[in-house]
Amino acid sequence: MSGNDAANVYRILDANANRAREALRVAEEAARFALERADLAEAFKRLRHDLREALGRLDPHQMLAARDTAGDIGTAISTETERQRAGAMDVARAALKRLTEALRAIEEYGKVVDAGVAAAVEKLRYRAYDLEKRFEEAARPAGKLAAGGLCVLVTESLCRRPWREVLRAVLAGGAAAIQIREKQSADRALLARAREAVAAAHEAGALAIVNDRPDLAVLAAADGVHLGQDDLAPEEGRRTVGPNRLVGVSTHSLAQALAAAVAGADYIGCGPMFQSTTKPQEAIPGPAMCAEVTARVDLPVMAIGGITPANAAQALATGARWLAVSSDICGAEDPEAETRRLVELIRSQTHP
Repeated sequence: MSGNDAANVYRILDANANRAREALRVAEEAARFALERADLAEAFKRLRHDLREALGRLDPHQMLAARDTAGDIGTAISTETERQRAGAMDVARAALKRLTEALRAIEEYGKVVDAGVAAAVEKLRYRAYDLEKRFEEAARPAGKLAAGGLCVLVTESLCRRPWREVLRAVLAGGAAAIQIREKQSADRALLARAREAVAAAHEAGALAIVNDRPDLAVLAAADGVHLGQDDLAPEEGRRTVGPNRLVGVSTHSLAQALAAAVAGADYIGCGPMFQSTTKPQEAIPGPAMCAEVTARVDLPVMAIGGITPANAAQALATGARWLAVSSDICGAEDPEAETRRLVELIRSQTHP
């Protein structure tokens, strides 16, 4: 490779290294301050550190010597869309696109200088793809609702084991969402618990919902709030949590489900499906009502109330893609095994 060619390659590597590092910082700031997602902010920071290590194999003197910002014709080339951003999330999304593009350029031109650098950056590029997906899921949690899954309502009074142990178990067992449901807790204690549970859920890749309290859902950086018929109206909950967090609504009739959908709910809680030890009811709407709701309401439906592995198939046969379970798992001797059992049943029924 000629001296001029080497200088050109190093110039390309330097420009894209700067672009990648800057993009990671931009994304990290959005994760930290806009999404308040410590897990994502840490992941971006770790990727930035690992990129610095990978680039450390290159000759820093040659990198700097090749830099020529004043002579870079690309600095004068721009498009109108580059100058316009709709908000913090839009800024971060653009940065993440620049990140993967820059990593690809480093990987390809790195092959000319050091194959080891190219191989290391290739792995970082795949991590960046995954982080981009995680970031988008965090920014738009409604996107995860369509997949369905198991939501575990964690209530300490129903737990046979310590609630933290139960929480870890259900997340290890594959629950796609958790809901913090503590009706009697004082505000400060509930907020502290919600923050702890939200952090654990996000680390596991699960959604985290706070029951009843949209204000605490925001303060805990949860993915949303779940409201009952006697709680705030869905539109009031939406005003508190904003457009990007989830608002779920418990319904006990088709009319309530239709009203919740009109009011802007993201998903419908439907039940009770069966008699429940958690909330005994005189009248049980049951699977028939849930089937009506799934047929008439174009929103994800979460069946709830007395669901166990023995009757879960009946609930799923209504068309609901989510099952919400509390006492059957919280009160189990082995909550992780019980969670896995229900998760596998949901997968077999909804993804045959």
